[in-house]
Amino acid sequence: MQGLHLTADLYDCRCAPAWLCEAERLGAACEDAVRASGLQAVGRLLHTFPPTPQGPGGVTATVLLAESHLCVHTWPERRAATLDVYVCNFGADHSAKAHALMDALLALLMPGHALRHALRRGEQ
Repeated sequence: MQGLHLTADLYDCRCAPAWLCEAERLGAACEDAVRASGLQAVGRLLHTFPPTPQGPGGVTATVLLAESHLCVHTWPERRAATLDVYVCNFGADHSAKAHALMDALLALLMPGHALRHALRRGEQ
């Protein structure tokens, strides 16, 4: 059960507002990024939150991967998002693909500032 878990907290996202509040659009972009990274999507779940007094609601876009998962949560009123990419490395090392997927999502959302973390899982 070895794997790599990448996270990023994104602030001051300079992307088009639609990427932060349109679930279908963000979900399709996530699936495109998954394919481009060489990982395999096996399912997708999207949720749009209701508008707030500050503006449109955020979205959660989750892509289930054969290798594990990708999840994006957005806060359009703050121009912020969180990213979570986890890949199991059982049978093959998917770490480079996970990094490529994270980099593609960072390029899409264009944060002014990002806090990134990498955690190796299953290593004793």
